[in-house]
Amino acid sequence: MQGNAIKLIVGLGNPGPQYRHNRHNVGAWLVERVARDGNSELRSESKFFGETARITLAGADVRLLFPTTFMNRSGQSVAAFCSYFDIAPENMLVAYDEIDFEVGTTRYKHGGGHGGHNGIRDIISALGDKRDFYRLRIGVGHPGNKALVANYVLSDPSKKETEIIDGDIDLAIRTLPHAVKGNWQTAMHELHTKPA
Repeated sequence: MQGNAIKLIVGLGNPGPQYRHNRHNVGAWLVERVARDGNSELRSESKFFGETARITLAGADVRLLFPTTFMNRSGQSVAAFCSYFDIAPENMLVAYDEIDFEVGTTRYKHGGGHGGHNGIRDIISALGDKRDFYRLRIGVGHPGNKALVANYVLSDPSKKETEIIDGDIDLAIRTLPHAVKGNWQTAMHELHTKPA
C-alpha cells in the first residue's frame, strides 16, 4: 500500500512530571525518542500550545509535536500547528495509547473514528471532522472494567510492561523511515509481524 508521506509526527499525552510515565503518555514517549534519535529536542512553542522539534528522517524534513494542552484538548495544538505549516491531515501520524490492545501489540492505522480516545476525538473535531490521518496505536492493555479506565491510563505501567512498551516503541521507530516515505505496506508489515 503506497500512501501519503508523513510531514508531522504527533505524540499524545499530558504535560507535567506527574504524568510523564503514565500509560496515557506513551505517544509522548515515542516523540521524545524520535527527537533524541534525530539529534534534536522538543522545545516549548506557545503559539502551538505544545513542544516541537524538527528532524531529518529518511532524507525528509519531519516535524514533531507534543501537545501540552492536556489530552482532551490535543486538537487545539494539532490544528494550530497544521494550519501554520500548511500540513494536511493525511500527512500526519499521531501516536497514542490504545487500551483495546494488550501490552506488546502496536499497530498502524489509517483513518477511522476515535475509538473512545479523548485525544483523537478532539483532534478529529478540531480538524473539522477530518479523520484521514495515520495513527500509531500503542497497546497498554485494559483494566477489565470500563469504570476503571480513567485511573488506569493515568497510572504507570509495571516495570515489565514498560520494558515491552519500550520495545514496541523502538520497533515502531525503526519502521518510521518507511512511513515517512509513504511506504505503508512495508512499515505495517515490519511492525505488525514482529516475532513473539
